[in-house]
Amino acid sequence: MGMSCCEERERPRKSCAPVHANAGFAAGVLFALLVYFLVRQQTSISAATTAALAQWSTVKQLIRAPGETQLIKAPGEILVTSDVHRVADKQPIQDTDNGKVVCTTEDHSRGLSGTCEVEGDVRTNGTALSVSLVPVSWSERHEWMISPYTRIGQSLRAVTVMQLQDRAAAPSCTLTHTMPAIMFGIGGYVGNYWHEYADILVPLFVAARRYHGEVTFLVSNIQHMPRWLVKYRALLQGLSKYGVVDMDRDAYVRCFPRVSVGLRLDKDLSIVPELVPGGRLTMADFTRFVRETYALPRGAVTMEPYKKPRLLLIQRVTSRQFLNEPEIARAAEAAGFEVAVTELRHNGSEVEQARVVNSFDVVLGVHGAGLTNAVHLPPGGVLIQVVPYGKIEPMARLDFSEPATDMGLKYLDYSVSAEESSLLEKLGPEHPAIKDPDSIHRSGWTTVYESYLMQSVRINTTRFAPTLEQAFNH
Repeated sequence: MGMSCCEERERPRKSCAPVHANAGFAAGVLFALLVYFLVRQQTSISAATTAALAQWSTVKQLIRAPGETQLIKAPGEILVTSDVHRVADKQPIQDTDNGKVVCTTEDHSRGLSGTCEVEGDVRTNGTALSVSLVPVSWSERHEWMISPYTRIGQSLRAVTVMQLQDRAAAPSCTLTHTMPAIMFGIGGYVGNYWHEYADILVPLFVAARRYHGEVTFLVSNIQHMPRWLVKYRALLQGLSKYGVVDMDRDAYVRCFPRVSVGLRLDKDLSIVPELVPGGRLTMADFTRFVRETYALPRGAVTMEPYKKPRLLLIQRVTSRQFLNEPEIARAAEAAGFEVAVTELRHNGSEVEQARVVNSFDVVLGVHGAGLTNAVHLPPGGVLIQVVPYGKIEPMARLDFSEPATDMGLKYLDYSVSAEESSLLEKLGPEHPAIKDPDSIHRSGWTTVYESYLMQSVRINTTRFAPTLEQAFNH
């Protein structure tokens, strides 16, 4: 029968206690060594993991830092650091999201083009002048033709907007952007100062301001008027931190998370705050943006003791001229103004012209594009529009009355009588343009333009005096 070592007490042998202690000691040493090696291994793993994560983080930043564009090089293309765009952080579109296309149709009653908002995996092709939404999974194919200019009936090449069926039909990306883009065209009535602001600059401000400069402009039909980009460079740079892409010469397939095709025009030379995407904006916000961009000194009309308010009388070169300009200037001086007469040339320096206008309190002129310079007046100033004869007050007021009020200006107008118009002497009192303006309006816009927008005016300063007084009192 076997016994434990502690039960054989009668035999003269070594005690069991030291054997137990030695075994415990050996087990303890082995346990300590095991713990040591485990801790050391764990420390090595942690250090290696930390180093690997740090290295990966650095590499990741080099490849694509937060909010930075990852550019994919085309064969033979050299990637330069200046091509890397920094953009604001935004939520990525989920892989299960097919994206969306939201388009508006043409508004023929107002003569406005349609627009599209394309969001998801969006690819632009300059050669085809197309914008494609690439779905993650199969989707029904749709196609829209959108004019890149705000008003219909213009000869700009249309943009083809497509919602593709699947990824196989999509062109491969050669440049990838994490910022959105806005596509618009130069053409139509560009060259007319009013239309340049009403049709492009104000709608572009509405579309781009929400991105705080982190947006790319894709522009078509630049060859129509290349100097337009030069003239308004400061305003374009105030809305986008990046260079304009000439879509007619762009050889890349560019990929964006969002592209706006066309510019939405909600109100002529003004803004409807409730319809602004991304938050409320007003026409006063636009004029403030222009003043800040051009560094115009006056942000408000301030009256100084013993200093007369300044009135700028705009003289036109061809049609709709003041035939008695010196007499009008004297009447304004008699009303209490310091008066300057000038011709504001459309092809002059935009910034210099803006600074000239900003130094005045009142702008006075016959209906025409020159009155668009009201955007440079300090808030609290006055715009006086002289409306030529021919019942064109509705059109004239649509162009400048509400826009001026929305800018924070006082708007006044003065309607020219037949006796003050050059048409009376030219056509005689029995001509339909004098006797029956309604018949001229029924004949269409071309007849209205040729009949009433080619006249000049000789203002009756006695009749005009109350308008000047009203401006001075304001």
